[in-house]
Amino acid sequence: METGNNVIIIEDYPDDKYTPSCLLLGFTQANRPLHLQTSRLDSPITTIITLYEPNEDEWINYSQRR
Repeated sequence: METGNNVIIIEDYPDDKYTPSCLLLGFTQANRPLHLQTSRLDSPITTIITLYEPNEDEWINYSQRR
C-alpha cells in the first residue's frame, strides 16, 4: 500500500475480539482504494488483520457504509 500519510481511519473497533483495531482507507499510487484493518495504531506492535479493495456498492466514497 503506497499511501504514505494519506491514510485515514474510517472505523474504530475498540472492543474487537482479540485486540482493539481500526479500519483504514488509503489509495495506491495508481489511485486504487484499499481498506486495511489493523490493530490500533497506538499499540506497541501493529498487526495487519485484513487488506481488501472496498466494494463501491457497499461504500460511499469508500469511507462510509451505505
